[in-house]
Amino acid sequence: MRVRVLAGVVLLTTLTLTGGPATASPAKPGHPAPTGLRTLADRADLRIGTAVDMAALADDDAYRAAVGREFSTVTAENVMKWEATEPQQGVHDWAAADRLVDFARAHRQKVRGHTLVWHNQNPAWVTEQAFTPTQLREVLRKHIIDEVTHFRGKVWHWDVVNEIFNDDGTWRDSIWLRNLGPGYVADAFRWAHQADPKATLFLNDYNNEGLSAKSDAYYALVKQLKAQGVPVQGYGIQGHLAVQYGVPGDVLANLRRFEKLGLQTAFTEVDVRMPLPADPIKVQAQAQGFTALLQACLLADKCVSYTLWGFTDRYSWVPGVFAGEGSATPYDENLNPKPAYAALRDTLALAGR
Repeated sequence: MRVRVLAGVVLLTTLTLTGGPATASPAKPGHPAPTGLRTLADRADLRIGTAVDMAALADDDAYRAAVGREFSTVTAENVMKWEATEPQQGVHDWAAADRLVDFARAHRQKVRGHTLVWHNQNPAWVTEQAFTPTQLREVLRKHIIDEVTHFRGKVWHWDVVNEIFNDDGTWRDSIWLRNLGPGYVADAFRWAHQADPKATLFLNDYNNEGLSAKSDAYYALVKQLKAQGVPVQGYGIQGHLAVQYGVPGDVLANLRRFEKLGLQTAFTEVDVRMPLPADPIKVQAQAQGFTALLQACLLADKCVSYTLWGFTDRYSWVPGVFAGEGSATPYDENLNPKPAYAALRDTLALAGR
């Protein structure tokens, strides 16, 4: 049973509002260094994770040490996506993903599998061939069975179906919807469960943190899938935030309604970007964004993990996608902790008392 103590939903931050950006509190003379995120999350009965850049894991000693030290789960940033695992039809390349699984085993970490069905990062042979709907359904079935079977017993959670709704709650146009109809979602979950009955199977999306048209669409879909006996077991909130847009105030209410349907919940890809350059106000807002999601997870009954989409700006995806924005993670480019790191650490410390 999870027992946590949180004083309401007070945002705990270690920040300065004047001068330069604050840094994580150093150890005081005669006192031990602050305990890391992983140990504190364990005490709070929560898994804390990060997406992993496999090139960095291989080549950057400091990065590799931090992944092993700070996190109890790891997610493959790219190497479990279909274009990486089956670049040619029937020709699989599991090497990079296997290396992540081996690293996780060596460091006593759980693995989140990301992702089985998506509209993006599919191999060209899938998107460019003129498959009939019947053929495409078999291609998708074989992909899911092959990948989940390869990692059977080694992956804790699977993001089975990723980003299937638009922000207004309508179905996203994709090769899967156009050719197979919305029933591909139920099929994907059934196939994944068939290949590994012990893995926990998640829906996953962004801009679904609070009560909204998009999260309403997921809520209605989950009720429908549950009524059909489909083994959907988790609701994943990516948590890609930006300081200029703030954080919805009803995140906890959203988590709780999915939990009442019998699902586990998780934050799966958290980062908080800002318009550059950083300043003390943006830094404070970033720390509050990270902790707002973390505290919602801690206050929920079945929120089982909180995963960062990369923990250092050195390898963040954000600047390459959002022009003029960045500084989106709890560590800077030199792997120094920011106030966001201290805020996460302090929140976990309070929850674990």
